[in-house]
Amino acid sequence: MSGERQKNQLELAFLEESRGEAPTASGQGTEPHAEDRKTEDPADTEYLMEEVCRRENLEKALKRIQSNKGGPGIDDMTVEELPDYLKEHWPDIREQLLGDTYQPQPVKRVEIPKPGGGMRKLGIPTVLDRFIQQAILQVLQPRWDPTFSDHSYGFRPGRRAHQAVARAQQYIAEGYRWVVDIDLEKFFDKVNHDWLVGRVARRMEDKRLIRLVRRYLRAGVMEDGLVSPTDEGTPQGGPLSPLLSNLVLDELDKELEKRGHRFVRYADDCNIYVLSERAGHRVMESITKFITKKLKLRVNASKSAVGRPWGRKFLGFSFTNGKEPKRRIAPEAKAKFKKRVKELTSRSRGVSTEKMVADLARYLNGWIGYFGYCQTPYVLRDMDSWIRRRLRCAVWKQWKRGRTRFDELVKRGVNRDLAAQTAGSCHSMWHLCRSPALSFALPNDFFRSLGLPSLKDSLFE
Repeated sequence: MSGERQKNQLELAFLEESRGEAPTASGQGTEPHAEDRKTEDPADTEYLMEEVCRRENLEKALKRIQSNKGGPGIDDMTVEELPDYLKEHWPDIREQLLGDTYQPQPVKRVEIPKPGGGMRKLGIPTVLDRFIQQAILQVLQPRWDPTFSDHSYGFRPGRRAHQAVARAQQYIAEGYRWVVDIDLEKFFDKVNHDWLVGRVARRMEDKRLIRLVRRYLRAGVMEDGLVSPTDEGTPQGGPLSPLLSNLVLDELDKELEKRGHRFVRYADDCNIYVLSERAGHRVMESITKFITKKLKLRVNASKSAVGRPWGRKFLGFSFTNGKEPKRRIAPEAKAKFKKRVKELTSRSRGVSTEKMVADLARYLNGWIGYFGYCQTPYVLRDMDSWIRRRLRCAVWKQWKRGRTRFDELVKRGVNRDLAAQTAGSCHSMWHLCRSPALSFALPNDFFRSLGLPSLKDSLFE
């Protein structure tokens, strides 16, 4: 579908928007009809639902949903089908939203592997519910985000993981060389609904929107064709979940600030930096009590610990032990990287060298975009060398045994004697792929010409 056609459909879909515009900042605007307000008192209502349903907000939400794509929910509607659906049904849906009668559909349960093992449960809302959640997010986030802690970095506009890592590095450099690493047990699955909705109600007065948030929390989950109720948790997968998670954990941030702690939080990953091991255990005990009693959440004792920053990982990074700590790639992140590279360069894949390098380059470019923030170029240099060695092994296997390997080496300028010695060698393939003959026949420039990026040369400034 062309962009022009989508735009025309969008305008038609939201044409029936004239009723109930939200008041402007000056207090002027068209007041919602009485039947839209239900029992709301105009003096106590911000009319946020009208702002959610404004054309400009909806157009922005639809563009975001279309750019994010994603799979269908339980109704099998795709992102591409949404504009046509809105064109026909939006007036009724809008009436339900303003009239406080809209009922979200259950989310579809899917599981994805966790980096450290196990499975992570995601709840995928229908495309329509993702669209409505995105419209709500765009109204609430600008109001709530400025009130959140400066120590919080996850799922916030203008903030990213690298800033959180740099903040942690700063604390370590200042001498806070013990870390209280807190892991919340199944955070997104364990949030107490009553507690969360109470925090939402503190921040806005439009009871229709408060009740809609509760309905989204309690919409249920479909798994294997059966719908189960959700009595707790905020399913990962919807646009609104990250904002709600920050609302919950803002209580933790405020408590840590009140106690004067140096800490960094990214979503449910929280590190507190202290001067001594004794202080670390004291903080761990007191903060665990706060999380359990006040937030009604649980700390995962098996994954939480008091330790040295260079012995722990934070957002895929760790730190060197020195006067000026450097960012390094955590061992777990390196292990995951090597596993994926081995899959992409497997000698049994049966693809051409060009295809193998192209697939590998896509993965490496994405990986570099995040882990290029490390400060250990010698590690990346060794990883570059290891990757090229694996590629040489793949090429060597593609060359048939005997005369073909000899011919390929000679064709690439290798001395005939050295070529014969290498082609007839009884050494292992891994050993041969570091030999002078293969290093000459398949130099670094050869792989670079195929589009292989260099990890070391891509370090952030």
